[in-house]
Amino acid sequence: MIASALLLSLVPSVAALAPQEPEPKKKLPSVETAAKKAHALLVELQENLSDPKGTEREWPYEGVYREKGQIPVGYRVGGTAISAWALVESPQHAKSKESQAAVARAVDFLFETLEDPAMSAGFNGGYDVRGWGHAYALQLFLRLRAEKLVPKGKEQALDAWVKRLVEVLHTTEIVETGGWNYSRPGGGAKRAPASPFMTAPTLLALFEAHKQGESVDAAVIARALDALETCRTEAGAIPYNTGAKKDEWPGAIGRSPITECVLVLAGRGSVDNVRRSLDNFLEHWEWLEKRRKGTGTHVPPYGVAPYYFFYAHGYAAQAIEFLPEAERASYRQRFLERLFQVQEDSGGWNDRIFPRSENYGTAMGLIALLAPTLARPTGWTPPPPATQGEAK
Repeated sequence: MIASALLLSLVPSVAALAPQEPEPKKKLPSVETAAKKAHALLVELQENLSDPKGTEREWPYEGVYREKGQIPVGYRVGGTAISAWALVESPQHAKSKESQAAVARAVDFLFETLEDPAMSAGFNGGYDVRGWGHAYALQLFLRLRAEKLVPKGKEQALDAWVKRLVEVLHTTEIVETGGWNYSRPGGGAKRAPASPFMTAPTLLALFEAHKQGESVDAAVIARALDALETCRTEAGAIPYNTGAKKDEWPGAIGRSPITECVLVLAGRGSVDNVRRSLDNFLEHWEWLEKRRKGTGTHVPPYGVAPYYFFYAHGYAAQAIEFLPEAERASYRQRFLERLFQVQEDSGGWNDRIFPRSENYGTAMGLIALLAPTLARPTGWTPPPPATQGEAK
């Protein structure tokens, strides 16, 4: 009996030999419901940093960096533009007078604040975040114009600001090497590596400006694309700056998806590179999560800063839409599992230790939720060279 029992214990059971059913997909919250809640929360979070009792008109981003002890003007402009952009992309915007009024107030704030000397076409010292504000203000204005959602009576002013911002971005390009960076140890007048984190979104705005008929300098675009295209490491990672040739995975998962998408849009990239960037984002996501709401900035071992967290999610979601259609559902499922894992009880998202940064996190989270429905970003086809005798 004992021997028989022993033999039976060694024989695999019928259940063990049977084909295993694939693990069921994790049931996720409703994307539509989550997007509606995030949209409503963003409207609610609008504030007035200058006068807490005044009319709410901005969504300042708050990080550890300060200028004279205050949130930099560039963070106020950039954060406001990104939050308004998320509202505008939401299906709820067209139905909500509150959302439309919030965006109109934000546009007024941007018109006024972009006139601040701290937002002029310059660079102060070795670190200056105003370019972040320039790029995203331009992005918002272009989206408003493309969707015919410019607040009534502000059309001419917005057109003028689009032209001014394009010129500002031309002026603030890094000399000789191209691209843009908020960290230039030698100051704004000297050569420096570009930041893919900043250069890729800036190029997206300039691609769209060109599509809308604005005069965009093809040489500025070419230099920036050259900087991005040549910085990729042997492992396929996009480093922290274009002069590094280091910062391998997983440290590069935040900035690589958008960079690869921008290169595809300019005819210099490949879907394979986009897919690789997304595979690494999903595989190494835990290293982003370890830094969410952390202190400091670029902490070892991979130099991941908290501010990469929702930047990475907003653009990774859009990168999924660059994959062949048959692949997208699987990537969206895996992506959303991670996004919903870190959602706040409020329905928003926040990557920093500061409550105010829920503005930015929620805006990027909403953009991520909406990614499958968003228009594909504009590509870049350089204009033909001027022919002999043609006016330059």
